[in-house]
Amino acid sequence: MAIEVGSKAPDFTLKTKTAEGIKEVKLSDNFGKKQTILLFFPLAFTSVCTKEMCTATEDYEAFSNLDAAVYGISSDSPFALDAWAKASHMSITLLGDMDSSVIKSYGVLAAERFGFPGIAMRSAFIVNKEGIITYKWVGSELSDFPDFDAIKNALKTGGTQKT
Repeated sequence: MAIEVGSKAPDFTLKTKTAEGIKEVKLSDNFGKKQTILLFFPLAFTSVCTKEMCTATEDYEAFSNLDAAVYGISSDSPFALDAWAKASHMSITLLGDMDSSVIKSYGVLAAERFGFPGIAMRSAFIVNKEGIITYKWVGSELSDFPDFDAIKNALKTGGTQKT
């Protein structure tokens, strides 16, 4: 079961691949500074995941103007995520959770339901500046797609919305 709105967000440190090499990203580095959107997705190089992360890239300026960082998280390696981002022209930060520990801590592990142990259910969370989850959405199918307008609205209001 996914972590609930109002809960303290589980902190994490995950790796991303940048032009300078591997970099660690820690969620709590944003606490006190900005809101954070966490977009969990099943697998890189798949059609729905590509659409989702490209949409997040298109909305990056709007998210940034709302004082929010955006992280896409999957169980893929940082190297695979980097290759996918380059091939699909994505500019949001993609984080590799290769042991699925963060996916599990947020309660969005798809388990073996879809024949791929360790992958995430497509889901979205907003973590406010204090480290509290203020928004959550979890798809019931891997093909479900988050409502980015609802995410932007939740960022604007800072409210405790969930869908």
